[in-house]
Amino acid sequence: MKGILGRKLGMTQVFTEDGNVVPVTVVEVGGNVVLQKKDLATDGYEAVQIGFADKKNPNKPASGHAAKANTTPKRYVRELRGVDLSAYEVGQVLGADVFAAGEAVDVIGVSKGKGFAGAIKRHNQSRGPMAHGSRYHRRPGSLGSINPGRVFKGQTLPGRMGGERITVQNLEVVKVDTERNLLLIKGSVPGPKNTFVTVQTAVKSGK
Repeated sequence: MKGILGRKLGMTQVFTEDGNVVPVTVVEVGGNVVLQKKDLATDGYEAVQIGFADKKNPNKPASGHAAKANTTPKRYVRELRGVDLSAYEVGQVLGADVFAAGEAVDVIGVSKGKGFAGAIKRHNQSRGPMAHGSRYHRRPGSLGSINPGRVFKGQTLPGRMGGERITVQNLEVVKVDTERNLLLIKGSVPGPKNTFVTVQTAVKSGK
């Protein structure tokens, strides 16, 4: 297991040797710093804490924590479990060369917030007849039987949509630009432009 933090810059397309067009997402991953190594004896579990992107107005605890790694406080900090601790050192700088072209990765991010949405857009329900006599157009469907006299938890109702932690699995790394510290990942990843994402080794990949 290995991973890196980055910023989603947007989407573009690249051409393969066969002339096929592949849609890719460009992720900037330069400037990752190992802030801390956690082990079983001290913390009860093994993990590597990585920071990305400098923090503008850091407080004293963040500054003191980053000073142990001889770096500046970071805005985006995440822990990666299941990694080989011997391959990391506190203060080590990670770049795009962590991954290679052809590897399968999982990308974790926060999806776009879409505000209040109805049941059709939020839960992909079907609408009713749009005729004048119909009283069921875009409303939610059946809410269950009459007997309980209440709506069960988890019912697919209108509400706030988006803004959730999403993991997209088994995406292919199409290209690695080590000079500019960019990863070109096939397909789309969660979130709008300039949002932070976590790229790590695919869990369910058979490769």
